[in-house]
Amino acid sequence: MNDYALISSAYDDTVRIYVSKTTELVEEARKIHHTWPTATAAFGRFLTVSAMMGLMYKKGERLTLRIKGDGPIGPMLVEANPEGEVRGEIHNPAVYLKFDDEKKKHKLNVGKAVGRGMLHVTKDLGMKEFFNSSSDLQTGEIGDDFTYYFAVSEQTPSSVGLGVLVNTDQSVLASGGYILQLMPGVKEETIQKLEKIIAEIPPISTLIEEGKTPEEILGILAPEDAKILSKRPLAYACHCSKDGFKKSLGALDEKTLDSLIDEDGKADIECHFCHRQYHFSKDELIEIKHSKK
Repeated sequence: MNDYALISSAYDDTVRIYVSKTTELVEEARKIHHTWPTATAAFGRFLTVSAMMGLMYKKGERLTLRIKGDGPIGPMLVEANPEGEVRGEIHNPAVYLKFDDEKKKHKLNVGKAVGRGMLHVTKDLGMKEFFNSSSDLQTGEIGDDFTYYFAVSEQTPSSVGLGVLVNTDQSVLASGGYILQLMPGVKEETIQKLEKIIAEIPPISTLIEEGKTPEEILGILAPEDAKILSKRPLAYACHCSKDGFKKSLGALDEKTLDSLIDEDGKADIECHFCHRQYHFSKDELIEIKHSKK
């Protein structure tokens, strides 16, 4: 089953619900960045919520999200767009931490791996200036941190559930998430009902491992009147190109370009998002230099 997200409305159109399956997306990211289990879980949760957030915007708009925690994973960055595409980078992919206490000793300690710090969101809405907002990380578990972000930075009461289940061979067994957002006019009765559902629902990664589809998970979150507004594919996608990096080289000052030409005689560039490598020969660098004049 390919990854996708549902955008839906429920509870008399007073609750907006996003539900996603992202197993293949997160597995692709794991392979590209060679993440260890806890890093896979943290990065996968971040990619999942970013993919759903991207669907909240219009064509041509773009989000850049940064988590800067003091845990061993270090900074993570994700770019998302309304087409359901995400790409990202993680500072330290080699993190494998589990909980110490007996009840959770087999579970991955994402909160400790991410640590405390800040969540930053930059919105490129096609205007002259970008829109920036941020909030403190609450637990480092990602879901809690985005729940808090929506409340304080977007003024939208929300609940974010995320989960990534890692197999014994370190591959991604199941991954997905949901975002519940309360709209104006929501009844107190509805809020209480949702609180009970959220408290009792199994981890979303467990539901996906059991074979539950986003449609079935939506049915758990809104058992009576959910209306699916849109079904959108999700994917880890990087559209980097040699032409793109050529433009970046062209933006360098002449002294730096001369150093690449005279001392190195070449330029080898690796994309941080997909790790593709691009080679520029000495002749190509000279051509780039001349094109600046």
